Order: sequence, then C-alpha cells, then structure tokens
Amino acid sequence: MWSTKNIALLGLSGILVNIFGCTPEPTSGKGFTLPDGDPAQGQVVFVELNCHHCHTVTGAGDLPQLEEEREMNIRLGGEVPRIGTYGELVTAVINPSHRLAKGHRHEDVSEDGKSLMNNYNDVLTVTQLIDLVAFLQSHYSLRAYEPTHYPMYY
Repeated sequence: MWSTKNIALLGLSGILVNIFGCTPEPTSGKGFTLPDGDPAQGQVVFVELNCHHCHTVTGAGDLPQLEEEREMNIRLGGEVPRIGTYGELVTAVINPSHRLAKGHRHEDVSEDGKSLMNNYNDVLTVTQLIDLVAFLQSHYSLRAYEPTHYPMYY
C-alpha cells in the first residue's frame, strides 16, 4: 500500500529526473545554430573552393560545368538518411571524417579512415561557413530545428 510519504517521494524523484535528466551534456550541440546566411553567397563559396569538382547538389542547376570528369560524384541535397538535421549538416562541413559518404567504395572516399575531402577549417571565414551552410541547407530536406535567437548588442 502506498503511503502519502511514498507518493510524495516518488513525485519528487520524478521532478528531479526531469530537471537533471534533461540537461544536455557540456559537449552537446543543443541550442547551437549559426546566424542566417546568404545562400547565393554560399554558392559562390562552394564554387570558389571547387566543391563542385567532387559534389553535385540536388536542385542547384546553375553550378559551373566542368570540362574534365569529376574526381568523384558525391551527391548533396534532397532527402537523404545521413543528413537529417541542421547540426549534422554543419558537422559534415567542418568535420568531413565524422561520417563518410555511403554508397561509395570505402577507398574512394577515405584514406586511413579519414575523408578525402579537404579540411577547410583554416581557410573558410566564419561568414563563408555561414553562407555555405545556408546554400547547402536550402537544397536539403532537413528535419525542423529551432534556430538560436541572437539578440542585438549595442
């Protein structure tokens, strides 16, 4: 038989689990979003970095045509199972070895377990990254996310 004290303790433990059990880990990406970018400028960055030499983008028909054959053809955009959230898209850009492209032979997309994609973290400005992500995001069917509200600072 449940006493009033037992019910109260059960309720209190439920409240504590909700408070402390739902707190994200310190390394969680929860709440992180980049400011809004310019997809048109992101497309310029995509071409300037020669991303189109290895990637096609679903729905981006106005990318420059290559005179030579692509080194590889990794399709970006559309509905894909491996990039379903904004955070996964940002991670794929800044850490290409995090998850390697599926549907390709392992040796065609990696060497020693690392992506063959160049790491542009020391090349891209933050603005270029923001715009590049905005360009790519406009071509993916991502699950909805709640963007971070950035208040104006004066």
